[in-house]
Amino acid sequence: MAVLVTLLIFSAGSWGIIIFKKMQLARAAKQTVQFLDVFRKSSRFSEVQAVCANVAASPLVGLFQAGYAELNAQLRSVGDQKPGAAAARPTLRSLESVDRALLRASTAEISKLEQRMTFLATTASISPYIGLFGTVWGIMMSFQSIAAQGSTSLGVVAPGISQALIATAAGLFAAIPAVYFYNDILSNVKKFSNEMDDFSMEFLTIAERNFT
Repeated sequence: MAVLVTLLIFSAGSWGIIIFKKMQLARAAKQTVQFLDVFRKSSRFSEVQAVCANVAASPLVGLFQAGYAELNAQLRSVGDQKPGAAAARPTLRSLESVDRALLRASTAEISKLEQRMTFLATTASISPYIGLFGTVWGIMMSFQSIAAQGSTSLGVVAPGISQALIATAAGLFAAIPAVYFYNDILSNVKKFSNEMDDFSMEFLTIAERNFT
């Protein structure tokens, strides 16, 4: 009984995470499309920044805000000049610093997308073993029952073996969806990771073209 309750907890927890992650990734994908549309149509980064709050579920928003903050920090420091001096063209001091800011933000966004995935991996790996433990324990109890009754008839053996095998089935029932959706979600996270790499290159190209 304890084995089945444990497997039920693992199964319920993994399904809750699966539903949450699928909704999170679907929302992120939808808002990423919206964000990229605004980003590529806007002529100023400030215009993009104004819509970030409306598409905050997109991981690209975190990258953009990190890069934009680094750009502003560098351009403000360049803008500090003596009164009366001719206005200088805004110039980045270090494009590598912007690249590092984007890389840090990318790592943080991937970590957010991978949150709670450890539980799915744990469910996938240990649920079959928990089920197998329940089966072995049930068979041991069946043999003890056989010894106590002194009979090996099918009517004595079958009920205990049948109940023991339920634990194995429950373990597989918990593990199989966890394995499938763990790989499916990781595949989606990898797609977002590739999108973030592409966006970082696009952002750096624009910054280099306009501020170096």
